[in-house]
Amino acid sequence: MSDLLAGPADIAAGLAVHGADAVDRSARAALVAHDVPARLAAQDPTLWGPGAEAAARARLGWLDTHCRSRDLLPQLAELTAELGDLDHVVLAGDPDLTLAAEVIASCLGRPLTVLDSADPGPVRAAVADRPARTVLVLAGRHGLDRTADAHLRVWRAAWDDSGPEAARHVVVVTAPGSPLEALADELGAVVIPADPEVAGHSTALTAFGLVPAALAGAPVIELLDEAAALAGALDRDRDNPGLALGAALAGAAEHGRASVALVPDGTGLDGLRHWAAALLATAAGGRVLPVAAESPDAPGATGAGVLTVGLGGALGAGVAPGVAADVAVNGPLGAHFLTWEYAAAVAAVALRVDPFAEPADPAGDDEPAPDAGPPSSVEGAIEVYAPTGAPADLAGALRWLCAGLGEDEHLAVTAYLDRRADAAVTGLRPLLARTTGRPVTLGWGSRRPGATDARGRHLLITGAVTDDLPVPGRPYTFAELQAARAAGDRRALAGRERPVLRLHLTERAAGVAQLLDTAGRTRT
Repeated sequence: MSDLLAGPADIAAGLAVHGADAVDRSARAALVAHDVPARLAAQDPTLWGPGAEAAARARLGWLDTHCRSRDLLPQLAELTAELGDLDHVVLAGDPDLTLAAEVIASCLGRPLTVLDSADPGPVRAAVADRPARTVLVLAGRHGLDRTADAHLRVWRAAWDDSGPEAARHVVVVTAPGSPLEALADELGAVVIPADPEVAGHSTALTAFGLVPAALAGAPVIELLDEAAALAGALDRDRDNPGLALGAALAGAAEHGRASVALVPDGTGLDGLRHWAAALLATAAGGRVLPVAAESPDAPGATGAGVLTVGLGGALGAGVAPGVAADVAVNGPLGAHFLTWEYAAAVAAVALRVDPFAEPADPAGDDEPAPDAGPPSSVEGAIEVYAPTGAPADLAGALRWLCAGLGEDEHLAVTAYLDRRADAAVTGLRPLLARTTGRPVTLGWGSRRPGATDARGRHLLITGAVTDDLPVPGRPYTFAELQAARAAGDRRALAGRERPVLRLHLTERAAGVAQLLDTAGRTRT
């Protein structure tokens, strides 16, 4: 990393991108030749071709949402003062809209509880924690899905038990005129309108990211200032970090390095790699496979076919010595958000893909599903549901899944578990990456399979629930919702004719330990 940092860089507003030109100088030259920096900064909707033009006209607001979001600051100041006695901030809603707020709170060291799945464990823990001092932020562009509806219902039941009126404890962030706004009016809850010109993971600097972060105590005005300081560089051909990063991402993908390993470099902002990975997975049309790696020396973080991108806060003595990376991105968090959004859009131009296209095959639903049938085998605390033609035993099924990966395929692990209590399962990603020598991603069931998974093989992990939670006023429980979500995703992947192995942990802690042990001994 020290040699990389000593070389040329694109720097603006305290954010630096090192090493981009060494990846592919010609990619930047082609973008400049077509005047892409100035056209994108001017929100030219024709950059991605006629098929994307209509969507682009409505969804390029992220380029200057940091300006419009300043109008929220007086309301946020008033709201945080009014709710100052509510010191437990809980965020629930669409995972595409909650991830950025979670990253902001994490990177800035502010307490924020995020509920983005139906696993009853985190829901029960959150509801037991100071219900009378909780403010629930509901985030949804339109309405509430079944999971977010369940979260609202269980909280309203808790407030009925503890006394305070629910209206004061709910803040809704949604698009103007949405069904969720109507629901908020019925509840008497505060409604803060979301920017209608921004969608998906690009909403970090809109009300979706700023409202929960501000209630948690984050200095959101600093994020807007950092983005505004960078914005003046986005129409330039040089010293434009977004252009440099986007050109490097596209150039690497065009020359056989489509896997982008996002690694923390030891200077802070560790959680940012998860948001950047989610953004790239959707905006690059499946041409780039982002992997949020645990560390620069983790399996799959470097190697043939991989572009290694180190990212973090300000440059300085905190950079870990000997960190290997092809590109380094360092700077303040607000500038990071705008840089990565710009880079994703630039990469889409260079790769000739539509960054606004919806996935051809939507992820599964959360409708109840018929029983999957008996397991192919039961070993210890794991039930194995192997597809037809695969070995029935755990070790054999894992070898089959890993050995079948083609040169342009990756392995996607999705865990329908508790992100905190079952966090040890994340150790599976580096173990399988070492075994396969191919890119391996690991995500939680709330964050659904994306466009890149059309070329993946899939490992789905579910777990038994010993302390379920009913959904007030509904004929189902949280565990049943979680199981339905997993089954819906499994059906969707089967519809894409992707290989899927499902493992069910009959006892979670023991099952995770057994799975890690087996994966560590698996060889292909």
